[in-house]
Parts: sequence; structure tokens; C-alpha cells
Amino acid sequence: MTSALVAAAEQLGPIEVLEYSPYAGLVTVSPQELTVELLRDQIDPILFGAVAAAQAVLPAMRRVGTGTLLFTIGGGALQPYPMMASTNTAQAALRNWVHNLHNTLAHEGIQAATVAVNLMIGATAPEGVPHRSPDALAEIYRHLHTSARDEAEVVVGS
Repeated sequence: MTSALVAAAEQLGPIEVLEYSPYAGLVTVSPQELTVELLRDQIDPILFGAVAAAQAVLPAMRRVGTGTLLFTIGGGALQPYPMMASTNTAQAALRNWVHNLHNTLAHEGIQAATVAVNLMIGATAPEGVPHRSPDALAEIYRHLHTSARDEAEVVVGS
């Protein structure tokens, strides 16, 4: 991933916006059944991948004094779902890191924010299931980048 981001910046110019939406698979495991191995399978792509991606683009953002780092998390990072202990833990760690990143980089003109999606993504959903279309979600990301640069988090859904 790091080499792909570096190559993209070489071909297209400095990266102004990084959007990272990690998915490490749907693993159902309760907190008492969580093992180091199961957690590592989530931490590696969710947290470590986000850190690697940000580190690939941050030097250029800091040089120019602007940039946006957006990270998608699930609602379980805020209000955990017991059957999703490994994913919730990894996403909560990502959320913590992003908030710290925002607090330390905002004065440099760099925004870091999470978008916590706590509903089904799709133009339609079964009756009674909260959902949001991909286009509506994209508008939230655009708004963060263009207008709400002081925000470190947006929660979408219930």
C-alpha cells in the first residue's frame, strides 16, 4: 500500500485527501473468546494499515500545510457489539489514534477524522433497516474535506 501511494503521488502530484476504509472480514467473536490471533487479524489491516497509509502521505501534506485524512469505522467502535469484539477493538484503537492525530495536526492545516458508519450501506435495504446510499455517504466525506475541517468525527446512523 505504501508503495502504491508513493507511486500515485509521483504520477499525479501530492495527495490532498486520503480516505481509508479498512475491511478485515466479518468475524464474530465475544469478548471472552477473543484471542491475540483473532485480534491481530483485525488490528493489522485496520490500525496498522491506516498508520502506514497516513505515514505515506503525511510528509507531503505537512510540507504544503494542508491535507485531509479520513478513516471509516463501524458504529461498534463507539458502542460495542459484543459479538464483534475483535473488529470493535481494532476500530476503537483506530478511532483513538485518528483523534490524537487530529489534535496534533489541526494547527498545521491537516485534518484527520473518522466517519463512523452505523447502518447498512446501500440505496435500499430491507424494511426497517437503517441505510444510506453510497452517494449520500460520499457527500459526508466531501463535506468534511471542504467545509467541516475542524471536525474529528461524524457518526452516520443510529
